Amino acid sequence: MNIVRVNRTRTRILVGVAISMAALSVWLVRHVISASYVWGGHGHAFSTVYGLAFLMLMWQCVLYFFDRPRKVTHRQQAQLDKLKVTVPVPVRNEGPNAFRACLESILRQTRLPQCIAVIENDNSVDYSEIEAWFECACARLGIYMIWKKTPVPGKRNAQGLAVLPTHKWTDVYVTVDSDAIVEPNGFEELLKPFVDKDIYSVAGVVLAHNIRGNMNKNGMPRKWRDFLVRMTDLWFVVGQLVDRSAQSVMGGVLVNSGVLAAYRKQVLSDNLDGYLNETFAGRKVEFSDDSMLTIYALQLGKAVQQPTAFATTLMPDNFSQLFRMYTRWMRGAFIRTFWRFRYLRLNNYAYWGHAIGWVQMVLSTFIFGVLFMYYPIVKAQWMWELILIPILVGYGQSLRYLSFKRSDDPFWSHFLTFLASPVAQLFSFFVFRFVRWYAMCTCLKTGWGTRQTVELDLAPAER
Repeated sequence: MNIVRVNRTRTRILVGVAISMAALSVWLVRHVISASYVWGGHGHAFSTVYGLAFLMLMWQCVLYFFDRPRKVTHRQQAQLDKLKVTVPVPVRNEGPNAFRACLESILRQTRLPQCIAVIENDNSVDYSEIEAWFECACARLGIYMIWKKTPVPGKRNAQGLAVLPTHKWTDVYVTVDSDAIVEPNGFEELLKPFVDKDIYSVAGVVLAHNIRGNMNKNGMPRKWRDFLVRMTDLWFVVGQLVDRSAQSVMGGVLVNSGVLAAYRKQVLSDNLDGYLNETFAGRKVEFSDDSMLTIYALQLGKAVQQPTAFATTLMPDNFSQLFRMYTRWMRGAFIRTFWRFRYLRLNNYAYWGHAIGWVQMVLSTFIFGVLFMYYPIVKAQWMWELILIPILVGYGQSLRYLSFKRSDDPFWSHFLTFLASPVAQLFSFFVFRFVRWYAMCTCLKTGWGTRQTVELDLAPAER
């Protein structure tokens, strides 16, 4: 199996943060001076807003600089080794090679779970050969295996079927997607933060597995779509290493990735009925499962990220898959807004971090409308030079992409992906913005809406 090895590189982290802080400081000073001209009748009308935006960005940089992996002593590790871990693996129309690679990666962990529960969701794919192999492999390793089939689709329902027979003796649930390929020490690293009794959920860091091509349904390689996968990987990874890392320092991660996350059993077992039967405007919500579990965790204590727990997954390699995935995420994010403001504690950083995020979103939408709609249409003025702002901000954030190295991507290739970050930033600025508005307007479409057939798979040689 082709496992991607990922390592943090402290030198790149320090250099990246230093460059970010220097650039942000210079930019902030410029806008403070410009804002003083505004107060005196000169300067650009948006200087104060820009200065505030960069202050927020600098605060974010300060926070993620202090994001450190949790480490444990020998005594603490012995305590973690006693935890009973169950891994629910929902699967629906997953490529057979990717699915088997997921299961193989779980069986190769340096810290094996006590139970693995595979739940098939009304598949059109025959996994009988994989089931037979997996049963033998689990028996050989002494892992208790559950393999069920259900006609009821839905990731939550599948997880519920895994929780019901195991919650009495399980201490921690590790959630993975059926195409997740977890690094051999992924579970070991993911469990370390649980030495803190106040931590109830831990997020792993997820990267794209298919940055160098994968196989589609008819077996044709699609190397020309690698660039889209790389840009998606850049955008997704930077979001984890910037936004989520900053939240993690304060114990207020707002959403984990379902590809790799861990929860104390109370998060699932004590909230199972609400989790399986969540409704919004009278409609059952089937997506946004990881963000709901994170809310439950934040009600009990802290939610953090372990930046040394890595997994890779198959990212969309065409625009149809990408837009469907992002639309589903944004619908879930909009619904979660109401739950977070209603249920998160006021003394939790997650509440105020969520509020600041909405302030930023409203301000950026207002500025976008003024600069790229009002000025061109009403005043016939184009201010294209202001596009430099999201590009510079994007470069500042994307420096975090250089804070790790992966075995399947040489540094020059990794660096070229970083240099292309304006493409991802401008795509997010001009395209994803409208997709997010569309998702908010159609938030009542609460069905899963993706993967009705096998869409992505690994090449046989990669498994």
